[in-house]
Amino acid sequence: MPLDASSVTAVVVSHDSAHCLPACLAAVAASGVQAIVVDNASRDGSADLAERLGARVIRNARNEGYGRANNIGVRAATSEFVLIINPDLVLDAGAVDALLAAAQRYPDAGLYAPRIEEPDGRFFFQARSLLSPYLHNPSGRLVLPEGDCCTPFLSGAALFCRRETFLALGGFDEAIFLFYEDDDLCRRMADSGRALVHVHNARAMHGRGRSSAPQPGRIFRSRWHQAWSRAYVSRKYGLPDPAPGMFLVNALKAAGACLTFNRRLIERYGGSAAGALAWLRGRCATTKREVSLE
Repeated sequence: MPLDASSVTAVVVSHDSAHCLPACLAAVAASGVQAIVVDNASRDGSADLAERLGARVIRNARNEGYGRANNIGVRAATSEFVLIINPDLVLDAGAVDALLAAAQRYPDAGLYAPRIEEPDGRFFFQARSLLSPYLHNPSGRLVLPEGDCCTPFLSGAALFCRRETFLALGGFDEAIFLFYEDDDLCRRMADSGRALVHVHNARAMHGRGRSSAPQPGRIFRSRWHQAWSRAYVSRKYGLPDPAPGMFLVNALKAAGACLTFNRRLIERYGGSAAGALAWLRGRCATTKREVSLE
């Protein structure tokens, strides 16, 4: 029996995302899909806006991070399928139907993702992941697919799956506040014996890095979490600890950037060095909750 959009709930995590939520939620509604917006303590009225646009809104008292907030949304859904999407992602007409058709065509797969196109016309396809060295294509040679294909990684910007499968796997790892939570989920899904499928005819436009409004210190905080999360997942899967090298290299680069008074570079390298150092000192990433989502 063909599946339809009534079997899907979109889960959208917002954090100061009022500038991009209307387009995202309009596309979701046009697809016939109900939306749950999990708001991570936005200060720009994102939660109220989402309610006015017809979404069910869950208001977190503080920024819980991307993975935790998505887990909250998936648990709140009651549909057979969930579609996890960033607020700066806009589904094309027919994308949900194409994903549902793929779920029927490849019923043993665990995760599906649309073809994510960037504003410049290119589409996102990552041929490898830090956590999938055991798969083919270890060098990451990029050959863009021309149709559906299996892949070692699917971006957390748009993930489609059966709700029960997601929850049975434990959802996103809640120790991770931001970055590498999608790599980790893909690795666990692959380890469970389920394929990850790029669905080429399901198209979505992604305003990459625009899911949260710009804020002072955002680059520093984002790089902090990126460094911390990389060290965390490396330890989780028995990979060499990158933190000592990341700290040394980025601390030197930050010192050099200070001589140029380039604030962006200072934040970039300083944030990476600080995140690596925090890992080495045993700090928990979920205590640093104020970061804006990428």
